[in-house]
Amino acid sequence: MNRFIRLLAMAGVMLAATQLVGCASVKMGQPVASMDNTVKMRDGSAKAPVAVGAFALDAGKPAAMDQSVSVRGGNTLASPIDNSFAQYLKETLRVELEAAQLLDPNSQTRIEGTLMDSMLDPAMSIGKGHLQARFVVKQAGTVKYDRTLEVNSEWESSFMGAVAIPAAVQHYQQMYRKLVSQLFDDPDFRKALVK
Repeated sequence: MNRFIRLLAMAGVMLAATQLVGCASVKMGQPVASMDNTVKMRDGSAKAPVAVGAFALDAGKPAAMDQSVSVRGGNTLASPIDNSFAQYLKETLRVELEAAQLLDPNSQTRIEGTLMDSMLDPAMSIGKGHLQARFVVKQAGTVKYDRTLEVNSEWESSFMGAVAIPAAVQHYQQMYRKLVSQLFDDPDFRKALVK
């Protein structure tokens, strides 16, 4: 009998937690520069300042991919930058370059980007995320670098929405920083920034 009562109480707690989360649109936090990326670019060979140009969703993808991802139970995650994940990626790159003192809006060297794929799956046991973007570096209109990069993320998720949703949001946001870090690690990208 005690076991049955405990199970009922546990079910009630889980139901209450689910209702506390509710259906809502959650905004990601503003992009913040990471110390690792700042050090990486300051210590690297890329010393010429660059501008951050246009970023957009790939023309062949549905507009919804740029606007939100589902984080379980009717909850969605959206970008605080123009409700666009492509613009979130642009801002992530911009703040990282600014922190490394490599940002100059008037530079003839410009980095442009295209969001190719964005996926978030906060499953009951293992959460998964995927992000893919194409980066192009142009100097006075001439393409110096053109590459598609991608990151994947996996984490321990939870049956409880109150636990799973914040974890999914955190890992999804981190993928943008990881994608920019991957770009900074590419020796061809660094070469493209040298005049």
